[in-house]
Amino acid sequence: MNTPITVLLFGITRDITGQSTIQQPLPTQARVSDLMEQLQNQYPRLGEIRALLVAVNGEYADPDTPLTPTDEVALIPPVSGG
Repeated sequence: MNTPITVLLFGITRDITGQSTIQQPLPTQARVSDLMEQLQNQYPRLGEIRALLVAVNGEYADPDTPLTPTDEVALIPPVSGG
């Protein structure tokens, strides 16, 4: 059964998707790596971003972090400026 996860998008990730928030359906027991694979299949340019960080419920997460339907995920691209 697929359950949607809320994904917040910032900077270039928002530009690529054209949205600031998306609801991404994921199978039960999905992990961050599963989410990223799905998103990169839908938005191939996301795979081109180096050093893209993922946060789950306000905490940085690694690819093996499990996801639940109540989680809020944020894609945080590298920040540049001076």
